[in-house]
Amino acid sequence: MKVRIPNQGVPANMNQMLKQAQKMQEEMAAKQEELDAMEYTVNAGGGAVSVSINGKKEILSVNIKPEIIDPDDPETLQDIIVAAVNEAIKTVESTNAAEMQKITGPIGGMGGF
Repeated sequence: MKVRIPNQGVPANMNQMLKQAQKMQEEMAAKQEELDAMEYTVNAGGGAVSVSINGKKEILSVNIKPEIIDPDDPETLQDIIVAAVNEAIKTVESTNAAEMQKITGPIGGMGGF
């Protein structure tokens, strides 16, 4: 005996849905390319250290004000540099997530659709 299962949950127009998904993929790829090209500058230590980073999370430059350099206390400078780099990475990630959310809308959390 065969059991018939109704077509519940299957979209009426699968081709239209696939076209929308492809369009979204194209928009996401274009946006990612745009985001990768962006540059960000983040300051730490009251502006004593600035880090420039691009959207690919590649450090472009690190600038250190001479007055922050203390040969007797390299740990403080190291901590400030680490803080600046981490903040720069967070800035890139949050910007990327916000921009992609604009494209994906409510489905953005569905496993990277």
